[in-house]
Amino acid sequence: MIHNLTLDYAEARRATDAIVAEVQRRGKAAVIAVADSHGELIALSRMDGAPLSSIAIASNKAWTAVRAGKPSGDVGKGVRDAATGFDIGYYGDARFCGWGGGIPVRHEGKIVGAVAVSGLPEQEDIEVVAFGLAAIAG
Repeated sequence: MIHNLTLDYAEARRATDAIVAEVQRRGKAAVIAVADSHGELIALSRMDGAPLSSIAIASNKAWTAVRAGKPSGDVGKGVRDAATGFDIGYYGDARFCGWGGGIPVRHEGKIVGAVAVSGLPEQEDIEVVAFGLAAIAG
């Protein structure tokens, strides 16, 4: 029998609330996605004014972070590397995403989910996702 730890809705809600508060403080809008240990959505928050394309992108960043076991931006760096890069399609699923802003959540060394942000400049997506991770950590 396999015991699978995963984020729950209360943790997802804390993450989205913390990120929304920070993005609002900055006077901007974004989409926040929180995924479970399989990369499937637990929660998605689309702030008023956030780009519609960011719905899929935030979801895919979270999915990528779980499935690759590393930040989505690291996947992007790997495929864009001049010497060793390759087509991201080689990962075998169109949901893999190489933009930064999707971060896996670990507990006791295991990936239990991910938090992702889309709709801001990439570096800012990465900055604000940290507020969600901190809210989960308590």
